Order: sequence, then C-alpha cells, then structure tokens
Amino acid sequence: MRHNQLINNIFGWAVFATSAIVYFLTIEPTVSWWDCGEFITSAYKLEVGHPPGAPFFMLLGRFFSLFAPDTSKVAVMVNSLSATASAATVMFLFWTITHLTRKLIKSEVLSVSEQIIVYGSGLVGALAYAFTDSFWFSAVESEVYALSSLFTAVVFWAILKWENVADKPYANRWLVLIAYLVGLSIGVHLLNLLAIPAIVFVYYFRKYKVTLKGIIWAAIVAIGILGGIQYVIIPGVAKVAFGFDYFFVNTIGLPFNSGVVIMILVLVAASVIGVSYTQKRGMALWNTVMVSVIAILIGYSTFGIILIRSSANPPMNQNHPDNAYNLLYYLNREQYGDRPLFYGQYYNAPSLGVVGEDAIYNKVDGKYKKTSTTPKSEKFNPKFMTVFPRMYSNKSEHIKVYKDWGKIKGRKVRVRDRNETKTLVKPKFIENIRFFLNYQVGHMYMRYFMWNFAGRQNDTQGHGSFSNGNWISGINFLDESKVGPDDILPEHKKNSPSKNKYYLLPLLFGLVGLFYQYRHGLTGRKDFTITMLLFFFTGIAIVIYLNQNPIQPRERDYAYAGSFYAFAIWIGLAVPAFYSVLKKYAKGPVVAGAITLISLVLVPGILISENYDDHDRSGRYMARDYAINYLESCAPNALLFTYGDNDTFPLWYVQEVEGVRPDVRIINLSYMGMDWYIDQQNWAQNECAPIPFSFTRDKYYLGVRDIVFLQDRIKEPIELKQAMEVLGSEDIRSKVKVTSGRMMDFIPSKKFYINVDKEKVLASGTVKQEDAALINSRIDFSINKGVLTQSEWALLNIVAANEWERPIYIDHSLLYTNQVHFLEYLQFEGLAYRFVPIKTARRGSFYGRIDSDILYENVMNKFTWGNVNDPDIFIDEYNEKEVRIIQGRYMFARLADKLNKEGKKDKALEVVDRMFEIFPNNKMPLGFDSLPAVEQYYKAGANEKGDQYLRVLAENSFENVDYYINLPGKFASAVKGDLDRELAQLRNVVAIAKRYSPEELHKELDGKVKALIEKLTAKSKG
Repeated sequence: MRHNQLINNIFGWAVFATSAIVYFLTIEPTVSWWDCGEFITSAYKLEVGHPPGAPFFMLLGRFFSLFAPDTSKVAVMVNSLSATASAATVMFLFWTITHLTRKLIKSEVLSVSEQIIVYGSGLVGALAYAFTDSFWFSAVESEVYALSSLFTAVVFWAILKWENVADKPYANRWLVLIAYLVGLSIGVHLLNLLAIPAIVFVYYFRKYKVTLKGIIWAAIVAIGILGGIQYVIIPGVAKVAFGFDYFFVNTIGLPFNSGVVIMILVLVAASVIGVSYTQKRGMALWNTVMVSVIAILIGYSTFGIILIRSSANPPMNQNHPDNAYNLLYYLNREQYGDRPLFYGQYYNAPSLGVVGEDAIYNKVDGKYKKTSTTPKSEKFNPKFMTVFPRMYSNKSEHIKVYKDWGKIKGRKVRVRDRNETKTLVKPKFIENIRFFLNYQVGHMYMRYFMWNFAGRQNDTQGHGSFSNGNWISGINFLDESKVGPDDILPEHKKNSPSKNKYYLLPLLFGLVGLFYQYRHGLTGRKDFTITMLLFFFTGIAIVIYLNQNPIQPRERDYAYAGSFYAFAIWIGLAVPAFYSVLKKYAKGPVVAGAITLISLVLVPGILISENYDDHDRSGRYMARDYAINYLESCAPNALLFTYGDNDTFPLWYVQEVEGVRPDVRIINLSYMGMDWYIDQQNWAQNECAPIPFSFTRDKYYLGVRDIVFLQDRIKEPIELKQAMEVLGSEDIRSKVKVTSGRMMDFIPSKKFYINVDKEKVLASGTVKQEDAALINSRIDFSINKGVLTQSEWALLNIVAANEWERPIYIDHSLLYTNQVHFLEYLQFEGLAYRFVPIKTARRGSFYGRIDSDILYENVMNKFTWGNVNDPDIFIDEYNEKEVRIIQGRYMFARLADKLNKEGKKDKALEVVDRMFEIFPNNKMPLGFDSLPAVEQYYKAGANEKGDQYLRVLAENSFENVDYYINLPGKFASAVKGDLDRELAQLRNVVAIAKRYSPEELHKELDGKVKALIEKLTAKSKG
C-alpha cells in the first residue's frame, strides 16, 4: 500500500512538473488585457482593486513579485503565480482521479495491470485538463481563476482524503481544513464555494445509509451551507461590523473602525466559549461545525487587508473601503447593480416607480452621517412579471438578442403606463425558457464546453453568427452544416492558430468515463453523483445564477473551468472503461500500458498539439507597449481621460509598477460617477498634483446629482464655469421637481462656451506659437441630450476649473461614447487627443487636427508595438481588436497624409513604410484600414510600392468575396453585409488604381471586379 502511495505521489508531482514546464514556456512575459493590469498593480503595491476584491490573491501575488529582479519582471512573476497554481491544480486532479479509479477496482491488492490503469487514468484525465483551451488561457496570466481552480481542486481532493479515514480518530481535521480553505478562497473568487454540494454528498454517502429522504436532506443541507456562506457570512460579517462601528463611533464617540476591532474581540470570545462548551459536553458534530465556521471566518479575515490598505490611500483604491460602511458596500458589489433570479420582470415591463430607500452614509465630522438615499428596488407592472426571468434588460441592444434567440412572438397585453393606455407584446414563458436554453445554456455554456472537448472554430468573439466563435470537431460532415465548408475558407482563416480540431475525442472519452462510473455498481453511482454535482454546480448552476445579459464585452468561458475540471475526471475514467472491455480478450501489463499510451496520445496529445500555438504568449508585449504609448502621447503633467478596461488597467500597471510617466493623471470616466473616485482625483498621486475641481464633496455624494437635467431656458450659450456654479448651487431656483416629487438639479441651457486665455495657451505649449492665429477666442459647443450623468458633468467641471493650466487628453474610446461634447476642439497626438482651442471639423470618422511634428515624434520615435510583427508570435483577437480600437493603421496614414500635404514626402514614405513593417499582411491581413496608407505611397511618389500593396489589398478582398459567394445558400444572408463591404473595398481599390496606377493595373483590377459583379448578378437571377 505504501509502495502504491509512493508511486501515486511521484506520478502526481510528475504531472505538476510537466504542466508547469508547458505553462512557463508559454507564459505572458508582461501584463495582459482586461483585469490583469489591475491585479498585478494590486499585488505589487497592495492597492485596492475592483469589488469584491481578491485580498488573498493580492497577498500571494505580492510574495511572488518579491522575486522580480526589477520592476519590468514584476508582471511575469505574478503571472507565474497563476502558472504554479494551475500546475498544482492538475496535480490534485491526478490524485483525485486515481482515488476514484481505485474505488472502482475490487481487488484488495492491485495487480501490475491494475496499477497501470489507475495511474494511467490519472495521467490521461489530468493532462487533458491541463491543456484544455479555457484552463490554459488562465494559467499564463495574472487573473484569479487559476488560483480559484486550485482551491476547488484541493478541497475536492481533501474530502476524498477524509473519506479514506472517516472512521478513524481525528478524521474531522480534514473537514476543518476544507472549511479554512473555503474561507481563504473567498479572498480569491467565490467560484470555489460551488464545490460545497459535492463535498456534502461525499460526507453523506460515507456516513449514512442512502435513502431518498436522506438525499433530499443532504441536498437541503448543501444548499443551506452554500447560501449561508454567500448570503449570511460574507455580507453578514460586514453588516454586523458596520452596526458595531456605527454605535461606537456615533454614540460613544470612538474613532472610525473601533467598532470593527470590538466586533472581532467579541467573535473571538464567542468562538472560545462555543468550542469549549461543545467540547466539554461531548458534542462532537457541533464542535466540528463550530470549529469549521471559525476556520471559515479566519480564512475570510484576509479581507482585513482591504480595510488596512484602503486607509493608506494608495493611488488605486476602488470604492475606498477604509471604513465598515464602505467595506459593506464594496463586498456587496453594489456599484454593479442587481439582476432578478427567481422572480422578476420581462424586458418591456412598464415601471411603477421605485420602492423603498437605502441610506447612504459618509464620514462627516468624525461620525457616520446619512448624506443621501438610493432606491431599494424598482416595481414593475405585475402583468409583466414572471418566475425564472431570463429576459429582463430593457437596453435596446439586449432586447434585439432576446427576440432573436427566444423567437419572440408573445401575446398582446393592454396596460396603463404613465397615464397612457398601451398594448405591449409580453413574451411567453416558453419563449423565456427558449432564450435560457438556446442562449444562456447553449451559447454561453455548451459552446464553451465544446470548445474544450470538441474543437474551436477561431478566437473571434461569437454572438451567434456561423463565422465566429463556434465549436467545431474537425470532422467536415459534422461541421459544415454549422460553420460552412472548410475547404473554401480564406487561407488566413483556414490556417489560423486559433482554429483547433480535437475530432470529438476528449468529449467521447469523457462520455465513456461518465457512463462507466455510473454503471459500476453502488460505489460508482455514488461517486458519479458527487462528480455530477461538481460538474453541475460549477457549470449550469453558474449560468442560472449569473443570468447574463447578451452581448458580453468578452467571452466568459473562464467562469466554467470548474465544470470542465469535473468532466476531465470522466476523461480519466475512460481508461479503466476501455480496459474493462479489452481484458475479456487480452489482458496484462502490456495491454494496460498500450491503452494508457494510446489514450495519452489521443486526448492530452491532441489537445497540446492543437492548442500550443495559440496559447503560447511568450514574447508578447502588446498590452504593455500600447499602455506606454498611451501615456507617451501626453504632454507633461497631463490629465488623460480613459474609458474601458483595456484603455485603463494596462495604463495603471505601467505607471504604478514600471514607473512610466508618473506625472500623468489617468482618469477613468466610467468611474467618475462615483463620489469616492472624484475624492481621489482631488489628492496628489505619484508625481501628479490634484486635479482641478470646483465642487466640495457634499455636492457629489452618491445619490446627490447622480444625474442632472439640461433645459433650454436660456437660448444664448452660457459660460461653462458659470454653468457649474449654477449646478453646484443649493438655491431652489436651480432645482426642478420631477414626477416622483424629488427636487433635481438642472442646467438652464444646452449651449456652452469656454473662454480662452490666448497667452496662457501659448505659454503652456498647448498651441505652438506659429499656430497662434488659429486660436479661437472662445470654444462653443452644445449638448444634444436632456440628461447628463455625473461622470459627464464631472468631466465638464474639470475642464472649466482647469482654465488651460494643464494639458487635457481623451483616449480613442471616448470619441464614440457620446460623453465628450467638445470633439471639434481636439488635436490628434497618437493614442490620445489633446483638447485645444482650435476648431477642426470632423473628416469622415476621424477627429482632430494634426501637428505633424508632435505626431511624428510620438509615432516614429517614442512608440513601440509589442513584437506585433514577429512571425513567431500569435496575435489573438484581443490584440488585433486593440489595433483597430486605437486606429493603429489609420494613425500612420493620417500622419503621412499631413506630411504629404506639407511637402515632406520623404518623411511620409518613412511613416508608411513603418506602418506596413509593424502591421504586415501575413500577421494582420490588409483591409479597409490599410487603403489610406496605400494611397499615401502614391501621393509621396512611391508608385511601385503603392501598386505592390494595392495588389495585396485586392487579392485579400477577392479571396474573401470568393469565399462569400461559394458558401451554401443558407449562409448567404448572414454574409451579405460582409460581401457588400468587400465589394465596396474593391471599388475603392479600382478607383485608387485609376487615379494613380499604370493603365494595365487599373484595367486588370477593373476587369476582375466587373467579372465578379456579373457573376454575382447572374447568380442572383439564377
């Protein structure tokens, strides 16, 4: 037995080493997109990230960052936390599978063949999971999901260890360990809690005789424990802490957080008394329960670091949870709003107004003071309420998806809405369920499941079209009906590294193992139930709980990695299943070894061979370099307004961790609707002085001026500074009464102007001396909407209060949000636009004037592009999309156009050459965003280069059109827009050729386009 255990341990560590080597070979060497920059920053400087925080991840990340030789290596060291945790997850999965396999073998002493099968099952299942798409993705970046997966793996393994010794003394220490790990895991991610139902059933099956009544009670206990931790312990501790603090601060007069300390002392005392009492009375079960709850609380106590670090006022301090009330708000994720789960409204339910109010407290004069209220909930017409609401968002873009996926026909209902009788179409409940099954389960879970165990079409985010983000198998006759023929795909799509084919082998292995476990007697059915509970609660249960809106900003497959973990157990169990069949004809170590080896090749082997090229991030520096480019676009001491995650989190990372441009104040406009965020802008950070802001804190408390109205009471434009004075006034004349009876603030005009101090503008370098004649005496702009959010008026307040003292920039994303209202007064300086008092009309989709000297210096001398043109580096969808978001190719083309107009043709050629060098066709096929740069070659006199790239552009479009027109008829309507766009591109190419190229090239291209159009015309008539 000890010999077997030693071998089992050796193989487990071998699995750890194998997966760790792969992860470290493919790890991203710096920051990645999305939340990674935020997590690395919070780890390195112990700063406070977004709710509900990840304090234990933060502490472990800090430990790993200590091994970085310099700040440029901090990111890869925190990334290595994920790689190490992921490798450890695979190791514990191996031991879990071997445990479950051993239980299915009746022999007291394993033969050599049976030992090979046991270890083989663990190797196949564990290594299969190691190289699955979703798990590998999280293993090489600084996200919480890898560490969360480790907690799931360890607690599930630990309950199986308890199962082995359940009748021995001190066995319950495993249960206490599990409780502690669950508490710690809350400080990483809540996903680990979903392993609790499986753990409860392991306990039930081991301790009790199985009956229907017992199963029902075990399920009730499991759900009770899960709900108790999530809805009682997690928010309850914070709620009690605030109650204590409120009393001791407001009544006794003690400092803030003194009540928290007293509550902790009370908890410690109660714990000692409870444990002592149950121990003396011999109440073993209740003693274990009591100790386990204490262990959960001890693990949960990592959130104390959030309170402590927030009080230190670090630069990143989201929600500013430095007191008990803010911590409660932070843990409840209240800034993200709520969504109905078991009962709620349909998307077109008429609102009957808000119901109830929640008080909002702030620290004022050493006490908690109620400063405003927010609505507790919104009431809707009861005719439009339903159980299990899945289609509830009233956003127009969501409603369209609801109607498409739910195939909504509904039924007409007459309602009274705002004193008006209307006839609305209420969705039927069956349509609600259809959306749930088709979209939330099918598209947002089963699609991800099949990515991991069948194959993946590409890494482009899918919203339901046949061409992007679907699962495939690699078996053509199965795939064609779903994604079209493979052989007619354009070469760059056909050979994309993100196209992965597994030929359904991992799926088939998993199904074989699933049925084998279920059909293997009472022991097998028990373990099948436990594994299925883990699979369900980390998969479909998450789908039900999240109740996601459609059109998510990115794919969400990482949330279901626990479910894929459970399925990998069944993949491993396919090995003993195959052996149980073959041993009837041939058995022995050779057969067992052959089954194991073939299984390793067919599942982990095919997964790693297909996934390696698109999961290898080594050498990829794009997120970091683009973030640096954003900051380097700005003049000294600038205010840079950003918007989304990818425009902000990498910037925080390079500034806070690598120390790039600490003089620039990064202001995320998405957060400016929060009072705590405006507070923080009023403080100095790094080498940046406080921002200018004219309001005191009481003017922008949450619940105060969250929105303000714009009314045309004054027809003439009013000065923006004066408008802010009106907005900040408490005079009753600056308020308007709304239907709820509440008095709301308003601005009496939609037209504004900003006075320009010409001397200050020139002295500060906002405008060059040679452009002095272009400066407007004032900036006029209007706002064509009736309501401003707090983030919008806060931006205007900063602009007005700044008075041209500091440079103000906005990033690309803000151009298209309708939240910036002076777009005619911008200067394009790279990845950011500077606010200048020179009016420049919009040209097509382009904003801003260009100072060629500034833009040339930035683009050609300052900016770096993260090895995007390295042939050995895979450019995934996120990175390619970011190039489009920052208008990377257009940036070079606009600069070259300006240089050509200035007669600087040599410089223009340098710029266009650099663009095609950085963004080559073989990495990012030339398309619409490349044509303006090609035209600049002709304008600069480099006709041969222009002809060369014009041919490439034409060939790309012809290839795409050829694909579209050869698709089967059922796909034709889906690609009509793409086809029209490519034809328009070809017409533009022909027009450029006619204007600049030799007659031969024009005739050639024009002839091909005409022939193509004739072919399409004939096809449409036929």
